[in-house]
Amino acid sequence: MRKLGIIGGMSWVSTAMYYDRINRIVQKRAAPMASAPLLIESLDFCQLYALVEERDWQRAAGVLIDSARRLEGAGAEALIIGANSMHRLYDDVAASVNIPILHIAEYVGLTMKRAGHTNAALIGTRNVMTESFYRKRLVAHGIDLLPPNMEFVAMLDRIIYDELMVGKVTRDAQRTLKTIITNKAQEGAEAIVLACTELDLVVDVDANVLPVFDSTRIHCEAAANWILDQEEVH
Repeated sequence: MRKLGIIGGMSWVSTAMYYDRINRIVQKRAAPMASAPLLIESLDFCQLYALVEERDWQRAAGVLIDSARRLEGAGAEALIIGANSMHRLYDDVAASVNIPILHIAEYVGLTMKRAGHTNAALIGTRNVMTESFYRKRLVAHGIDLLPPNMEFVAMLDRIIYDELMVGKVTRDAQRTLKTIITNKAQEGAEAIVLACTELDLVVDVDANVLPVFDSTRIHCEAAANWILDQEEVH
């Protein structure tokens, strides 16, 4: 098995989910006693929270680049960034190391393409929903994305940052997400891209009015494939 480095880019909740999911897939496919050879750096979320100004993002890029270099130096043969929103900094981080980084949106796009979906609504944090860095990767795979509803953007940011990232799960949040997904179906979306790790806590991925493509599950599957040398890096 190949050694993978994980940059825990957002909350500890997200980092724990990545560790758990990747190991479960590897154990299932390799052997009952197998566990994934992972190097994890769980970053202090206080350094990466509520990034607005460009200088804030530049500071965050420095944090992720330092982490990537440490993981490469410790023996990681490839990396993943365990946060959708931090992929805004993907190009900067990828240019700082000599090992591949598995881009989350690339694998989401590939998975949707294989499933035959060409139309979807993107749900996540404000920068994932409104900026081009994530959307363009999906569009490149032939996915037509609905425009973001700014009222939903504000609601999702509150739920993600104020509740889920500190491990708080409420019935209100579950109802809100169900309402948003139902609304997107009424707007014509054929599928949902769940592009925030923590949203998995309040969305039943397997029982919804639309097919839900959970970026975390897809990213973890890609990571496990890479560890087991069953798929090439995209």
